[in-house]
Amino acid sequence: MDHRPQWDIFCKVIDNHGDIGVCWRLCAQLAARGQRVRLWVDDASALHWMAPEGCDGVTVLPWLEPLGMNILRLEAAPCEVLVEAFGCDIAPEFIAACADRERATGQKPVWINLEYLSAEPWVERCHALPSPVQRGPAAGWTKWFFYPGFTAATGGLLRESTLAARQAAFDRKTWLAGRGIEWNGERLVSLFCYEPPALAQLLDHLVQVGTTDAPVRLLVAAGRATAAVQTAVHDKKWPQPNQDGREPLSISYLPWLRQDDFDHLLWACDLNFVRGEDSVVRALWAGQAFVWQIYPQADQAHQAKLHAFLDMLQAPPSLRQFHEVWNGLQTELPAPELPLWTGCARAARQRLQQQPDLATQLLDFVMQKQALAP
Repeated sequence: MDHRPQWDIFCKVIDNHGDIGVCWRLCAQLAARGQRVRLWVDDASALHWMAPEGCDGVTVLPWLEPLGMNILRLEAAPCEVLVEAFGCDIAPEFIAACADRERATGQKPVWINLEYLSAEPWVERCHALPSPVQRGPAAGWTKWFFYPGFTAATGGLLRESTLAARQAAFDRKTWLAGRGIEWNGERLVSLFCYEPPALAQLLDHLVQVGTTDAPVRLLVAAGRATAAVQTAVHDKKWPQPNQDGREPLSISYLPWLRQDDFDHLLWACDLNFVRGEDSVVRALWAGQAFVWQIYPQADQAHQAKLHAFLDMLQAPPSLRQFHEVWNGLQTELPAPELPLWTGCARAARQRLQQQPDLATQLLDFVMQKQALAP
């Protein structure tokens, strides 16, 4: 009999792949620590390119309405840890099945509400707080808020135990060649974005750098970033090639990348533009200069979230201003200061590496709650 703990993680894909990206990384890291994981997701299509080989110990199941015959899997492997990611409401028939088991055996899962990432001060106050369930078949149970974060009083960040060793063994030129990119010493910039208003300004900056300093190659992620760049360059006339015959700015459009190859992209580049929650954490671990486009919210709540992140980063003035413009809060992009920005990123990485990672903290938290269960 398999005695590894059984986790059930529920994820609803809203857009932009960040939700499924975070959930898949968490599932894979839990499995690497000896857990069994069922990932219930309403749209698993992104996993075909994000994680095409799957992961031992992780089963991906369709989150349909209702769950149908998949609910029978609970009989063979009852849920021991229940995770609702980013405030999604878990299928009611799943909760009812868990409640039926609790009445029969006295055993109920540890129920985690895994929240969004933020550097705002209130996260420390809310992390690990209980949320009593007031109604439904699980009335009387307790959910627990679990907040990822950037301080020792939060749940930490997703980080594999093998990450530093993988990065130390990385060969930039070989990886680029495997993507069909012949690298000849150009300054490399990656772009993973929505549709930033300052995109045309950025392209002009890169052309200027490529004209006066070293040529620049822009590596553009598939999807919205590719569409945005292709629109921005549609009628642009680039300057003539440099004296050595190289274009000041060349652009390579990338296919959809597996999660490990997205890490490789960030390691390969001198400056990374990232968006959303999953990729900003990977940019931090990459230790290269980066700029974050935060997901915009209608009530402008993302502005406070962005400023709190820059405070955590201890960002220098030029990096703060660049973020403000890139996120539509100002209008004129300053010139990038790569050595200063890279130093800032690496100092933040060193600080954050001293804290336990999210999967480790989540496992410890669950074990504590299970030990206290009657």
